[in-house]
Amino acid sequence: MKSISFLCLIPLLLFISSCGPNTPAPVSTAQPEATPAVATTNAESAKPAVNCQLKLGFEAWEPYQYTSLDNKPAGLDIELVQAIAGQMGCEIVAQQGTWMELIGALKSGGVDLLLGASVTPARQEYAYFSDSYRQEQFVLFVRTEDVAGYPQNTLADFVGNGKKVGIISEYYYGPEFAELFKQDTLKPQFVEASLGELNLARLLDQDIDGMLEDSFVGHAMLRRKGLDKQIGAHSISMGNTDVFVMFSKATVKPEQVSAFNQALAAIKADGRYNAIVQRYIH
Repeated sequence: MKSISFLCLIPLLLFISSCGPNTPAPVSTAQPEATPAVATTNAESAKPAVNCQLKLGFEAWEPYQYTSLDNKPAGLDIELVQAIAGQMGCEIVAQQGTWMELIGALKSGGVDLLLGASVTPARQEYAYFSDSYRQEQFVLFVRTEDVAGYPQNTLADFVGNGKKVGIISEYYYGPEFAELFKQDTLKPQFVEASLGELNLARLLDQDIDGMLEDSFVGHAMLRRKGLDKQIGAHSISMGNTDVFVMFSKATVKPEQVSAFNQALAAIKADGRYNAIVQRYIH
C-alpha cells in the first residue's frame, strides 16, 4: 500500500539534517500522569532508516484525533500524518493537550506540528502550513426541541436575534464567523470554551442556544455520550473549508515542510490516502 517513488535526495538530506531526536517539552493534558504516547509508522516498502523525529501535538477531537483505549494516538488525522511520516522515514512522537495549550507549545517550539488547522494571518506569523490535506465543515448544533423555533438561515441572523453560540477559543470557523466575531455588538453573543464537551454541557443547561462544531466531530461526540436525540445539527453551516498541517517556525525549516508536502502527494498517488479516509466514512 505504501510503495511509491522516493523523495529526491537533496530535500531528504536537508530534512534529515534539520531533524533531531530531542525529547519533546511536556504539555499539560487532561491526564497529566500519563506517559506521552509514541506513534511510529514505518513504510511498508524498503525505505532506508532515517534518524528523524517530529513532535506532534494533538487534542481530543474524535474522529480526527483522540487517545485510544490502549493510550495511543488514533483517528483520521493521526493515521494520515503517520503514513506521511512513514513515507518520509520519520518517527512521530505525540503528546496531547487542549488547543490553547498546543498553540502555545507550537509558538515556543514545544511541538513541531499541529493537525486540522486553518490558515490565518495571525498564525502565519509563527507557523508554516502544509498543502491542504482534507476539508471540514462547521455546523451549528442546537437542542432538538428548539429547532422549530430557530428559523434563521445564517449565523448572522441567529446571533442577531439575540442567540448565544458556544465556540472553542482560538478556533477558526471561516470568514463569515470572523466578520461577526470582530463586531463589538455581536461578539458578546459568542461564548468561548476550551473544549467541545464544555459547549455541549452549556447547551444542555440552556446557557447557550447553539454551538459550532465540525460536523463529524459533533455527531461522534453526541453518539458517544448518548445525546443524539436531545441535540442535533441545524441547517446553518460555515461551508466546506480546507485544512492544513501547521508547523512551528521555531523548530521546523521550510525544506521540511516541502518534504512533508511531497510525502503527502506520494500517499495520495499510491492509494494509501484514500484507503485511510474510507475507513472513517460512515
